[in-house]
Amino acid sequence: MKQNLGEEYWLALARAPGIGPINFGHLLNHFGSPRGLFEAGHREWRTLRLRTDLRRYLQKPNWLAVEKDMSWLAQAGHHLVTLDHPNYPPLLREIYQPPPLLFVEGNCAILTTLQLAIVGTRRASREGIQTAQTFAQQLSHHGLTITSGMAYGIEGASLWGSLLGSGKTIAVAARGLDRTYPSGHQELAYSIAQTGALVSEFPPGTPVKRAHFLRRSRIVSGLTLGTLVVEAPAHSSALYTVRFAAEQGREVFAIPSSIHNPLAKGCHQLIKEGAKLVETVDDIFEELQIYRSFFH
Repeated sequence: MKQNLGEEYWLALARAPGIGPINFGHLLNHFGSPRGLFEAGHREWRTLRLRTDLRRYLQKPNWLAVEKDMSWLAQAGHHLVTLDHPNYPPLLREIYQPPPLLFVEGNCAILTTLQLAIVGTRRASREGIQTAQTFAQQLSHHGLTITSGMAYGIEGASLWGSLLGSGKTIAVAARGLDRTYPSGHQELAYSIAQTGALVSEFPPGTPVKRAHFLRRSRIVSGLTLGTLVVEAPAHSSALYTVRFAAEQGREVFAIPSSIHNPLAKGCHQLIKEGAKLVETVDDIFEELQIYRSFFH
């Protein structure tokens, strides 16, 4: 098994009842590390007025679940990237309530590269699929890592396009990485794991839940310099990623289309609200001039 350097305590705390990014962060600030929390003892836990169910858990953590997590991490190419890890994404660390840990399959070093998110509708047109693939491939050739979810439509197309480029690819999942979702993207997930990285804040064994998609979108936008929307109807779920990007102070880009195309309504609304209208990749790099020395 890999040298874990206290990973088991991070995993145990992540499984504690009622623990989310906010209280995880508060506990880290007070105790210095998850291990420090577990070793502090009942008296200090009571002094901090920790909830009764949390104190009970700290006395008797779910080590069986942690052991399963560690078994997954022991496999080749599997990593745990915690907030204090050198490969924790610097842009993600800047967001409000950053996820305290990330499970990664593939090359975790690329999490620190400059990334652009590409999102859009699951029910994309043939033109939208082609546009997503082409933009992703071109942006990849210029040195940007392409990041997206694993949904059908625009997201899947952008990931395939990135794989055709010369850069790197990151897919953020809404489930444990030992599961494939959607099922039709098994080959895509495998290909990304070979040359890029699959990322999830959810431990192995976690099934897909509706609420997980919002959390995934928040990570996608948090990892990246900006988000490009290729096709999205007025109420597309892809627009959640844009909302998070705006809240996080990141760039928002949108590709226009015909006024008669219902799949363009979301993009047109974003442009009205101040998103950068994009016709070529040069429009994106124009907004990212501060990073120009990193691009090819």
